[in-house]
Amino acid sequence: MTGVLARYEALIAAGELRADPDQRAAAVRLDALQQQLEAAPERGSTLWRLLRKAPEPPRGLYMWGGVGRGKSMLMDLFFDTVKIPRKARAHFHEFMLDVHARLAEARKSETGDPIPPVVEALAENARLLCFDEMVVNNMADAAIMSRLFTGLLEKRVTIVTTSNRVPDDLYKDGLNRQLFLPFIDLIKDRLDVQTLNGPTDYRRDRLGDATLWHCPNGDEATAALSTAFFRLTDYPPSDRAHVPSEDIPVQGGRTLHVPKSLKGVAVFSFKRLCAEARGAPDYLAIARKYHSVIIVGIPVLGPENRNEAARFVTLIDSLYEYKVKLLASADAEPAQLYPQGDGAFEFERTVSRLMEMQSDDYLALGHGPK
Repeated sequence: MTGVLARYEALIAAGELRADPDQRAAAVRLDALQQQLEAAPERGSTLWRLLRKAPEPPRGLYMWGGVGRGKSMLMDLFFDTVKIPRKARAHFHEFMLDVHARLAEARKSETGDPIPPVVEALAENARLLCFDEMVVNNMADAAIMSRLFTGLLEKRVTIVTTSNRVPDDLYKDGLNRQLFLPFIDLIKDRLDVQTLNGPTDYRRDRLGDATLWHCPNGDEATAALSTAFFRLTDYPPSDRAHVPSEDIPVQGGRTLHVPKSLKGVAVFSFKRLCAEARGAPDYLAIARKYHSVIIVGIPVLGPENRNEAARFVTLIDSLYEYKVKLLASADAEPAQLYPQGDGAFEFERTVSRLMEMQSDDYLALGHGPK
């Protein structure tokens, strides 16, 4: 059976990744964790009963480092490689939204503490939980995380997470931070802390000095964006006809089709995103899922297509909130995208955001809400 380390080294040999000592050290640790998880007996199995007591779960991992250092790539590699029946992976912000929804339901049906039944349900579904982009930026999350994760670890759930911050900097300067400090102690006590903080931001490095906003629409812009897609994903251009698509969940039980989806990068046409009936839940689902989004075919906007313009404003707001990298082709530069007429004044904030999203300071930010 192929392990995480073998798959990582195969990617280097194929030229899809560069050798990186921090990444390799994390791959070694994840490979060992894979072996431990696959060797551990499943709850209720014959071996479990013979042991007469619950075996200790494998120790989890907290991988932290700057933007684009390969944390999410290694998380994906590990999650895809480990062969156990009960596992789950989610963007951390998405996971916490789900937890708060579960807590709200538990409060309706339970007279006591709502956290234990939520922990029980989560542990029932997965003995491995993987979270990408752990960040804590509100008191509602901070107040429950210590008890929530203590409960999960007591239920023998193994946790693997990535973050742009060292544990001691989580929720730094946050309101009532003292309520959160036990969670930091819990991470350092129950998870191994692995640093991936080499000198290269591979995500930014792959973009190089590439133009992010291409004008006008046409074959030249499409070709440039196609090249950027293959650089961002290390996907061979010879396989361009086989780029995978994906259906991602949207709040409310719907799904959204993503025509091209690979390694955290999505490609859409403006028509698919803004000419069809879509709203904030669709755009937030995209922003949470993808660190980079490519949009082709943006037209000049105005009162005659105000619905499309309004959706585009909501889309950009969502991408901006989650610090998503945006590459696009359009019939005009941002400042001339909505040149005149009713709504042009309100569009100025979107123009400002589109300009900021091309700056080095913005591109250096990590994916996720701030």
